[in-house]
Amino acid sequence: MDYILIVDDQADIRRLLSITLGKQYEVIEADNGIEALYAARKYHPVVVLLDVMMPGELDGLQVLEAIKSGEKTKEILVAMVTARGQQLDREEAERRGADAYFIKPFSPLQVINWIRENLK
Repeated sequence: MDYILIVDDQADIRRLLSITLGKQYEVIEADNGIEALYAARKYHPVVVLLDVMMPGELDGLQVLEAIKSGEKTKEILVAMVTARGQQLDREEAERRGADAYFIKPFSPLQVINWIRENLK
């Protein structure tokens, strides 16, 4: 079964996505950037759902950049799931390699459909 990594400092967001995706994928969760990067390198998920604003040393954009620049992780699909909805925020995420950008509050169905379309 393929892994999906959900990275958000809000447990309710992780839980919502985990419940939504848990029947079709093996879900891994992280609540900060350091844990996210470790999990991405260890489990090599097919998708990372990544918040931008997180506590700690690495924010979501830094994690995104690290994943997309890593030789063993650069092919992982990364979707940003964030409250930062400004066009500049979206453009910065795209510049760093984001494959999709979902603004909170988001539709879990929209995220699932994006994953299905991109993992064909």
